[in-house]
Amino acid sequence: KPWDDETDMAKLEERVRSIQADGLVWGSSKLVPVDTELRNQIQCVVEDDKVGTDMLEEQITAFEDYVQSMDVAAFNKI
Repeated sequence: KPWDDETDMAKLEERVRSIQADGLVWGSSKLVPVDTELRNQIQCVVEDDKVGTDMLEEQITAFEDYVQSMDVAAFNKI
């Protein structure tokens, strides 16, 4: 979730995708309208034993100039 409608969503996505970890693979993304704002929805695959979602959330929300908060939209376990 960006701070406001003036947040550069391309830069936000660039920052998020800069996170690298063994067991993390970034997938497709799309801008999704939610209420009165756009949110960037980015898919990723994480290997449970190597990447924790808490660690991922901490790293994403560290981009304080772009990210207000984040939500996990869905989990699929294989």
